[in-house]
Amino acid sequence: MEQRNLLLAIVLSVGILIAFQFLIAKFRPITPPPPASTATTSELAKPNAAPPPAAASQAAGLPRAAVAAKAAAAASPAAALSGEPIIKIETPDLSGSLSLTGGRIDNLVLRKYHETISRGSPHVQLLWPDGTARPYFAQFGWVPADGGSVKVPGPDTIWQTADKVLTPAHPVTMTWDNGAGLVFTRTISVDKDYMFRIEDRVRNAAGAPVELVPYGLISRTGAPPNAGYSYRNAYQGMIGEFGGSLKEVTYTSVKPGEPVAYSSKQAWLGFSEDYWLTALIPPQDQTIKAQFRAADAHGTDRYQSDFLAPPISVSPHGTATYTIRFYAGAKELSILDAYANSGIRNFDRAVDFGVLYFLSKPIFQALELLNGLLGNFGLAIVVFTLLIKLAFFPLANKSYAAMAKMRLLQPEMQKLRERFPDDKAKQQQEIMALYKKAGANPLAGCLPIVIQIPVFWALYEVLYVSIEMRHAPFYGWIHDLSAPDPTHWVNLFGLLPLPHAALSAVAAMPLLGTVTMIGAWPIIMGVTMFLQQKLNPQPVDPMQAKMFLILPVVFTYMLAAFPAGLVIYWAWNNLLSVAQQWAIMHRAGAA
Repeated sequence: MEQRNLLLAIVLSVGILIAFQFLIAKFRPITPPPPASTATTSELAKPNAAPPPAAASQAAGLPRAAVAAKAAAAASPAAALSGEPIIKIETPDLSGSLSLTGGRIDNLVLRKYHETISRGSPHVQLLWPDGTARPYFAQFGWVPADGGSVKVPGPDTIWQTADKVLTPAHPVTMTWDNGAGLVFTRTISVDKDYMFRIEDRVRNAAGAPVELVPYGLISRTGAPPNAGYSYRNAYQGMIGEFGGSLKEVTYTSVKPGEPVAYSSKQAWLGFSEDYWLTALIPPQDQTIKAQFRAADAHGTDRYQSDFLAPPISVSPHGTATYTIRFYAGAKELSILDAYANSGIRNFDRAVDFGVLYFLSKPIFQALELLNGLLGNFGLAIVVFTLLIKLAFFPLANKSYAAMAKMRLLQPEMQKLRERFPDDKAKQQQEIMALYKKAGANPLAGCLPIVIQIPVFWALYEVLYVSIEMRHAPFYGWIHDLSAPDPTHWVNLFGLLPLPHAALSAVAAMPLLGTVTMIGAWPIIMGVTMFLQQKLNPQPVDPMQAKMFLILPVVFTYMLAAFPAGLVIYWAWNNLLSVAQQWAIMHRAGAA
């Protein structure tokens, strides 16, 4: 019975590790579409419930006539923007440009991050202008209230400015006169991180009042790879904070013509990727009408997050101002926390730590603190594991002491099985009496495995979704703790000079690739798990003994696809457990 319980606990643990991420997506709150909007607009770009600017197709991400001809050839933003009026963007973390045509932010590069682990690889391009294959941009402005005919700046409007570059120390101001008494002014500033501030002002020199509705939108063409929920990725899709609740709306759950709508104060909305975020942050004291939209334009999927603010009346010879913020950058938790503490509710939750957020975030903060002290996230994981072992030391001591008692009782238990070979009920009755007499608990040995499962999975989330862990190196051959161990025994861990193409071909094979691509750290982890098993009370049943012998092999192959940092944690944790367990059993005379 005791071995069956222990085996069951281990098998369940393996099942949890394999199935958790696959199953949890079914229970995570994918927001269902609410009742259909009363808006009659059919084009994606139209801000909900109000007529859009004249060139609605532009706001939907469709190329302007002036640049549409370049779309097929423009592989880079520079080529797409050739000849277009722009203002350069230069900050410590960002470079790119904003377009004077439409006054929108449509070309951003993240200066701290590269596409691959190689420092020579291109920097991550976050926003893309029209004329490229997958435009991704933010646009802001006004629309007339109640379908009025007031001429407002649109996507094709050419704004006027004397400014040449936008920096944290130098905002830019642009103007446009509609020729009918309204003068529009837009001032854009940016902080040292990733937050833009867009202040739109309209001065009414006409003799009649004008009612306008401010709006903001983020439009993108196509969904990123592995969009939605994946066991190997953070959530990727449309995201927003409404009514004190974070809403994650997958690309596939939004159908063309069936927008997902919300109305809320203290709201923000946008798009989330593995490590990147774009978000519109309206004034937090106003109730906005927000929507997530989808459209199919000539076979190309387009998605949009947009909002409408309450109408603003501009009296004759009066002025009205509306200010929103736009975040476009990396999901660095310290930065998101600072904005959340400044009043943007749940902004830190854009980092997808999953259902164990309450545990994953403190683990990340502890690792970040240790990394600051040690200068290496791998060492931080090693020290963190030691701290976890110290925290659970009393509980583990009791567990290992109970296992030592079980090991000492094994000869007596074998005698009882031989004494009652055909009476299983009597056999179990006598074994339970033996447990009671010796003060042994057959389930106590499960605790070391069970208590580390939540920590293990929380650390898994931290390694996969934290931008700070991306491309973080360790010593030796581990150059990215968030990626699997790159070594494998096919080429004797690099000793055989097999070409990369040959190794890639083997790795791509359906079954052989999984069997052969086992790195050094997963093997080290498997060895430590085997050593730990040898210290446990051994099953009397030969079949159970064989299953226990297979478990280290199963874990080795399973964890080979997990982040190297997680495997290092598990191996080091096993080694500490072996030392602690051996010491206790040696002291109890059960070594």
